[in-house]
Amino acid sequence: MRVVIWLILLFALAVVTASTLGTNDGLVSFYWRAWRLDMSLNLFLLALLGSCFAIVGAIQGLSALIGLPRRARAWRVARRDRNAQAALRDALAQYFGGRYSRAQKSAQRALAIQADTPELSRDDDFAVLGHLLAAGSMHRLQDRVHRDEELQQAFELSRRGLTARPAEEGARLLAAEWALDDRDAPRALELLAGLPPGVARRTHALRLKLQAARLAKQPQEALKTARLLANHQGFSDEAALGLLRALAFEALDAARDADQVRRIWHQLDGSDRRDPFVVARAATCLAQHGGVEEARQWLRSFWEQMTSLKADERAAVALALVPALEGIEPDWVPRLETIVLSFPREAALAYAVGCALAERQLWGKARSLLEQAAADPMLHAAARRHAWLLLATLAEREGEPTRAAHSYERAARIV
Repeated sequence: MRVVIWLILLFALAVVTASTLGTNDGLVSFYWRAWRLDMSLNLFLLALLGSCFAIVGAIQGLSALIGLPRRARAWRVARRDRNAQAALRDALAQYFGGRYSRAQKSAQRALAIQADTPELSRDDDFAVLGHLLAAGSMHRLQDRVHRDEELQQAFELSRRGLTARPAEEGARLLAAEWALDDRDAPRALELLAGLPPGVARRTHALRLKLQAARLAKQPQEALKTARLLANHQGFSDEAALGLLRALAFEALDAARDADQVRRIWHQLDGSDRRDPFVVARAATCLAQHGGVEEARQWLRSFWEQMTSLKADERAAVALALVPALEGIEPDWVPRLETIVLSFPREAALAYAVGCALAERQLWGKARSLLEQAAADPMLHAAARRHAWLLLATLAEREGEPTRAAHSYERAARIV
């Protein structure tokens, strides 16, 4: 088919040429002093066209000859660029393959090729990646001195222009991760603080900040960061709930007095203050620092809606009431008795209500509840021990030394 098309085009060209140049009645004359040259118009046009082609060809040939050194230089630069890129790719492959010594050598070779080629020295992104690969290899090899040197060079190169900004962000994130590996939380927090606001809110940056805050014993900052991560779907719902709860516990446990407990409590998110486990821990901490009445107020709303809570939540709220029983008001007694009747088999509720009745000197009602709690092996050991001690105190008050000694013995056996 292609041959047919070419033949048709050739015939068309022949027809056009014959119709255009067929009448050769034109004449071109050239005069030079006494000389005269006559030629047909067709010959003159063909000669003119050939001369143009010859001149253009001569100019192109001369230009190619003159530009030969420039093209040779460009070819050498391109070859060195290919070699540098190949060395960098090899460094990446060796790094991910766990051959860190080879990765460091390949990265250094790529950087040396770039340094020896002025045309390539302006590629700051390439140099930053090479230094980061070398630094990462040194980190894996525990060579912190050379790692920090390579990292510093990467930072200096990344600050030269706007095009290297992503490279600087990557360098900071890597450096923060390495600082966490070195257990250097202040260094990691310093590096993360230097990130732009948009980068600092990325999931990876928030994860690093969370680890650094926990390592630096800053539970409140860690709690804020964890909440941001949870909002960014950085964890599953179950993992986020457990992590936020654990961080709230750490923040509350770090308090040194009742005022700090109150301040941390008011800084918690509303969802945390509605979590029975967090409220139970907060009330326990506040009661341990003397705020027993206020701790009971924090727990009151949960005792009023105890039937809507799960079993483990009821146990946490019940155990949190025990440290806050000092001076408990009489209006608590009917509520506590109603709840323990609603859940007669839950040892934690029986223990808490028994302790409350004992605090109100209602020993007769308290005895059966304390005996139930003390005999339940699923109850926490400290709670069972305390129940036996209260039973021993009750026996002493009733003048039954044998039963008191038995209770003390049972308390001593619990470990």
